[in-house]
Amino acid sequence: MEKRKKIIIIGPAYPYRGGNSLFISHLYEALEKHFNVKVFNYKLLYPSILFPGTTQYDQSNTVIKKAPNERKVNSINPFNWIKVANDIIEENPDLVVFDWWHPFFGPVHFGISSLIKKKLGNKIFFITENVVSHEANIVDRTLTKLGLANSSGFLTLSEKVESEVKEFAKNKPIYLSELPIYDCYISESNKEFNKEKFGFSPDNKVVLFFGYIRKYKGLDLLIKAMPMLLEKYPEMRLLVVGESYDNPVTYNSIIKELKLDDKVVFINKFVPNEDVEEYYAVSDLVVLPYRSATQSGILNVAYGFLKPVVVTNVGGLTEFVDEGKTGVIVEPESSEKIAEGIIRFFDTYKNVNFSENISNKIKNNKFFDIHNLFKKIIEDR
Repeated sequence: MEKRKKIIIIGPAYPYRGGNSLFISHLYEALEKHFNVKVFNYKLLYPSILFPGTTQYDQSNTVIKKAPNERKVNSINPFNWIKVANDIIEENPDLVVFDWWHPFFGPVHFGISSLIKKKLGNKIFFITENVVSHEANIVDRTLTKLGLANSSGFLTLSEKVESEVKEFAKNKPIYLSELPIYDCYISESNKEFNKEKFGFSPDNKVVLFFGYIRKYKGLDLLIKAMPMLLEKYPEMRLLVVGESYDNPVTYNSIIKELKLDDKVVFINKFVPNEDVEEYYAVSDLVVLPYRSATQSGILNVAYGFLKPVVVTNVGGLTEFVDEGKTGVIVEPESSEKIAEGIIRFFDTYKNVNFSENISNKIKNNKFFDIHNLFKKIIEDR
């Protein structure tokens, strides 16, 4: 029997919260049946002074995905990088995979990859969830160039990122997959979820904005679209759920100014795993009114619940939406266009089986075959 190839993944995993940790857990689960996989997790991810949310840790009562991991990496301690590099060299892996999503990690990724490069040079590999942050500046670009410098190849999760990473790849190979479908929040309890809990009536059309809130996600544009939506559909309601990394006063002021207090429910908190299903279950449509994006885990959570989406035509979002079948695509930076897209959905949804279309689409998700892609990546080294 052929000996399994060894892969070391460097990235955030449980007990850290958020999309990156969820992705690493799914990746581990997809690969561990075919490879000997170890996850080197962070013991310090962000210094608390730099983290805008309430906590970096998953405080859910229910753990949905928990990749076995060793908490080894300190993002700001160069002496730790030497220790981690020595541990990697001692493991003698066939592939070392760094998960890249933010320029802050440029120094630690450069430090560790430089220390292992002599021994494992062509086995150093980066998954680029993003290339540079959504609010990139010259410092971000410099740190990204530094952090990715030692990679012998890249895996991207959207065609948009694939095109962006070419600037840093310098003719190194780039492979393409996509985010998994996050159906892991669906419970087995067959519990009934009611709109009334949120002050909605059964006949309200509920639009959901979900996930942490920053300016680039365009929540302000969606709120400003509500008066136009209510003109056509007075029963329309907006459910906003997520921890605001911006000052929530910005959004509450718009709600008050437009007299939408009884039309918008704003739940400003990070949502534990066991509560995610409830918000999607009571919603008819998930809206991603983003000003910029690469791909989005929120879209893949929506598809996990077979919920249709309205997305703006930015980044790689539209790669995963079939217009008029799994959702609606609109132009960005416009409350009017967002309103038109939502109205278009509700005007047609009774005649289109969006759930069935989503179900058929996710059967072809590239992530299902990611273990074969990793076999090819290792063979190509």
